[in-house]
Amino acid sequence: MEAVLFHAMTAACSVPSVPGRKKLTGQSVSPIPIRILTVGKKRSPGVQLIVDDYLKKIRPYCPIDDIRIKSNPKNASDQRVQVEHEDTASMRHVKSDDEWVVLLDERGSELDSLQMASMVGNVMNNSGAPSMMFCIGGPYGHGRLMRQRANQSIKLSSLVLNHEVALVVLMEQLYRTWTILKGQKYHH
Repeated sequence: MEAVLFHAMTAACSVPSVPGRKKLTGQSVSPIPIRILTVGKKRSPGVQLIVDDYLKKIRPYCPIDDIRIKSNPKNASDQRVQVEHEDTASMRHVKSDDEWVVLLDERGSELDSLQMASMVGNVMNNSGAPSMMFCIGGPYGHGRLMRQRANQSIKLSSLVLNHEVALVVLMEQLYRTWTILKGQKYHH
């Protein structure tokens, strides 16, 4: 059901990525809070500076929160057990059944920046969700519970990215998304 809703929403306001085609700009968006959930070890100071800078840039467009979960919270030696523990900890942060949850995953759908802007705009305007959560998994990815709960799964690159690199790329793309939606000069 959720996958059908996502495909219907993106089809209703799809944005072609073909060069020379009209870009999505100036779309009226009713902002909802965005929450970024990251499973990982302590962030490096440089990455935290970049994240803080993007949080400051995005906040004029919508409320945004940065949620961190410690990787392998119970020091499990088995990677399956580690993923289960991280999965349970992640699920505790999903606010409600109607929060729109997007997993960042190497097996997810690939979006270009205009499609990302279209997806975010559609979720905010058409899903009825009270908030949107982007989830970056731990070193072994997302667990079964989060995969079942997610409304969609996207990938930021065909390359596998560690959680800090994925977070920086996601933050930049969310800022780019808002400048596209508002028709501001940043994206070409």
